[in-house]
Amino acid sequence: MSDLATRCGSAPLHPAEDSETPPASAGGRASEAAPSLPSRDQPPFRRAAASSRRCACGKAKVSRQRGLPGKARRRKEGCACLEQKRAGAGPGKADSLSVKMFFTCGPNEAMVVSGFCRSPPVMIAGGRVFVIPCIQQIQRISLNTLTLNVKSEKVYTRHGVPISVTGIAQVKIQGQNKEMLAAACQMFLGKSEAEITHIALETLEGHQRAIMAHMTVEEIYKDRQKFSEQVFKVASSDLVNMGISVVSYTLKDIHDDQDYLHSLGKARTAQVQKDARIGEAEAKRDAGIKEAKAKQEKLSAQFLNDIEMAKAHRDYELKKATYDIEVNTRKAESDLAYQLQVAKTKQKIEEEKMQVLVVERTQQIQIQEQEMTRKERELEARVKKPAEAERYRLEKLAEAERMQLIMQAEAEAEAIRVKGEAQAYAVEAKARADAEQMSKKAEAFKQYQEVAMVDMLLEKLPEIAEEISKPLGSVSKITMVSSGSGDVGAAKMTGEVLEIMNKLPETVEKLTGVSISQQMNQKKPGRMN
Repeated sequence: MSDLATRCGSAPLHPAEDSETPPASAGGRASEAAPSLPSRDQPPFRRAAASSRRCACGKAKVSRQRGLPGKARRRKEGCACLEQKRAGAGPGKADSLSVKMFFTCGPNEAMVVSGFCRSPPVMIAGGRVFVIPCIQQIQRISLNTLTLNVKSEKVYTRHGVPISVTGIAQVKIQGQNKEMLAAACQMFLGKSEAEITHIALETLEGHQRAIMAHMTVEEIYKDRQKFSEQVFKVASSDLVNMGISVVSYTLKDIHDDQDYLHSLGKARTAQVQKDARIGEAEAKRDAGIKEAKAKQEKLSAQFLNDIEMAKAHRDYELKKATYDIEVNTRKAESDLAYQLQVAKTKQKIEEEKMQVLVVERTQQIQIQEQEMTRKERELEARVKKPAEAERYRLEKLAEAERMQLIMQAEAEAEAIRVKGEAQAYAVEAKARADAEQMSKKAEAFKQYQEVAMVDMLLEKLPEIAEEISKPLGSVSKITMVSSGSGDVGAAKMTGEVLEIMNKLPETVEKLTGVSISQQMNQKKPGRMN
C-alpha cells in the first residue's frame, strides 16, 4: 500500500496514528504553529510530539500527533486522496488495475473469457466478468444486426433467361442460444464485422443463385413472396450452423439486359389496350342501351309519379276528412273532459273541505278525550285512589276474617273428626258387644232352639204390640158405634184391644211357624221342677 501511495505521488502517512485533531479555536481554524512540547506536569504516557504539514496532493493540511496510547488524531480539510488510501484504492495505478480486472459489455456484445480455470471458455452476452490478468484472456464478439445487400448478376433461370436479382437480408449472431453463440465464437472470434458480413453475404448469395436457377422468371416476378420464403428457409438452415440467424429477407429488385421483362410487359400492355378498346365499345353500347332504358324508365317513372301523386292527393283528402272528424270528436271530448274536470275539481275541493272538517272534528275529539283523560285522572286522584285504599283495607279485613273463619272451621272440623272417631269407637265397641251378645245368643239358640226362639219372640212382643197400636195413638178422635148388644164405650174399646192381643200369638205362629202357647205348655213342668 505504501508503494502504491508513493507511485501516486503522495507522502506516506502512519496508518495507526492518523486521526483528526480538534479545532484550535471556536472559529474552527486548524493550528499551523510550531509543535508545542507537553508540560512537565503531564504524566509520561501523555507526552506526545505534534507536527503539521500539507497533504501530498496539496489540497489539505494535515496535523498529527505521536505518542498517544493506542490513538492518534488527524485532521484533513477537503481532501479525497487520504480516504482513498484508507480504503486501499488510491489514485493512479490502483484504479487502472481494478478497472482492468473487471470487464463489462452491453446487450449488443458478447465476451469470451479463456485461460486459467476457464475450460471450456466462458461466454457472457451482456454482463460483466472478472478476469485475472496474464493468466486469463478476454475477447469480444459483436451481436449487432448486419444488413446485407445480396446481389446476383446475370443468373440463368430454369428456362435459361439471364436476370439480375437484388435482395436485402438482416442477420445477426444469436447471443441467447448458447450453442449458436459457441459456434459463432469458433468461426468468427477475432474477426471484424466486415469479415463476418462478407462470409454471411457470400453464403446468402450462393443460396439466392440456387433458388433462382430452380424457378422461372415469371415465378420470381409474379410471386416474390414465395421466392423470399425459399431463400430465407434455405439460408437460415445453413447459417444457423455458423451461429448466425437470419432475421429477415426481402426481394428488392429484378431486372434483365435482354428486355425479357419488358416484352412480358408489352404483351400485357397490348392485352390491356385491346381489353380497353373492347371495353370502350362495350361501354358505349351499354351506354346507349342504358340511355334508352333510362328514358323509358324516366317516362314510366313520370307516369308512375303522376299516379302516385293522384293517389297521394286522394289519400290526403280522405285522411284530411278523417282527421277533421277526429279533431271535432277530440274537441268535443275535450270540452266534455273540461267540464268533467271542473266537476271533479269542485268535488275534490268539497272533499278537501270535508277532510278539513274531519281533521278539525278529530282534533276536537282528541281535545275532548284529553280533557276527559285529565278529568278521569283528577277523579282517580281525588276519589278512586281513596276508594281503592278503602277497598284494599276492607279486602284485607275480609281476608283476615276469612282466614279466621277458615281456621275456626278447621278447628271445628278437627273437633268433629275427633268426636266422630270417639263415637265410631263407641259404636264399634257397642257393635262388638252386640256381636258378642248375638254370638252368645246364637250359641244359646243352638242349645235351646225353639225355646230360645220363643224367648226372643216374647221379648219382641211388646214392640210388635206397640207398632200395631201406633196408628191408634196418632188418632185424635175415636167414635165408637154400638149395635146395642154387648159392651159399650170404653169397655168395648178395651175388649177390642184385648181381642187384638189375643190374636197376636196366632199371627206370630202363622209368620214364624212357632206356637208360643204350645211351647209355654211344654216348659211349665220343667220350670216347676
